[in-house]
Formats: sequence, C-alpha cells, structure tokens
Amino acid sequence: MFKSIMIPLVLLSACLGANTIKSKPENTQNTTIMQDDANKKSFYDFKMEAIDGKTIDFSQYKGKKVLLVNVASKCGYTPQYEQLQALHEKYGNKVTILGFPANNFGSQEPGTNEEIATFCKKNYGVTFQMFQKISVKGSDMHPLYKWLSDKSQNGWNDQAPSWNFCKYLVNEKGELVKFYGSGVDPIGDEMLKAIQ
Repeated sequence: MFKSIMIPLVLLSACLGANTIKSKPENTQNTTIMQDDANKKSFYDFKMEAIDGKTIDFSQYKGKKVLLVNVASKCGYTPQYEQLQALHEKYGNKVTILGFPANNFGSQEPGTNEEIATFCKKNYGVTFQMFQKISVKGSDMHPLYKWLSDKSQNGWNDQAPSWNFCKYLVNEKGELVKFYGSGVDPIGDEMLKAIQ
C-alpha cells in the first residue's frame, strides 16, 4: 500500500518543483553583514557577452529590477519567450529581462548563438536582452549563475536552475530577492506583484 502512495507523491513533488517560488528571507540582513565583503562579488560587477557579441556591463542595471532567465529553444517551456516578450513590452519600465541560453537540460538548446538569435526573433519577436550561450549548472557553471545559486555569494539562495526557464529576480539595489521555478508564468499575478 505504501509503494502505491509513494510513487504518485514523488511525481506530484516533481511537478510542483516546476512552480517553485523562493523569496529572500527577512532575517538574512545580519548574515549578509557578517560575510567578508571584500571578497563578495556584486551583481553589478559582472560583464558578459551579449548574443550579438557586444559586452554588457551589469552596472548599467543599477536602480532597476532585473529578471534573469535560463532559456532554451526546444523545451516545453519555450513558449514562455512570448510571455517574457509581453512582460518586456508592457512592464519594461519596471523590470529588465535578461535571457541566457543554456544547453544543460535535455540538450534543448543545441544551436549556435546566431541560430538562437534568429529563432527568438523569428518565432517570438524577442527584443529583450539576450546573451551568448552559457552553462547554468555543473562544473562549468558560469560565475553569474554561481552567484545566483550560492548563498555565500548572494546572501540567502542556494537554488540552482532545475530546468530551462527558471527565473531569478534582482531588486534595484542588486540584491537577489526571488527564485521562480520553470512553471511560474512570467506574466502571472505572482510575477507582476513582485515587479510593481
């Protein structure tokens, strides 16, 4: 009897994981202050190559909310490109969207940077900032995603992307404040409330 109950619970847990939302706890201020600030990298210290080859200095995002998303072209969540573009068009004055193509999950982003850029423009009219393909997990994880998923660096969160289209929200001070699982709607109530 226990086996028949356990299997559905495991499946339910896996499905719910896609809709995970984690928020920065209110009591992390003291922990953050105690960290060695001299060795702590700020969100604004990052510089990365855009999908068109230009260098993007993250210091330009000071004073803005930023939503970072690991994206893929051949995923069940790929239609979220349309929702992310809608968020960009309607709320671009409130949040800046940054897309990071990654081939870490199910090899669902096999294309070159040029192919990815063409796909996004042709199929979804993407105009928000896209970056060159990186790794968002494993031994070759990009330093930005190490910062996003290592609480010793960001102050509280240890959740790495669990699949394509996980989302991280950084506030106007460069602090990571929320993690959203893949299934969280980019233009749903939870997201819109967070960026208002």
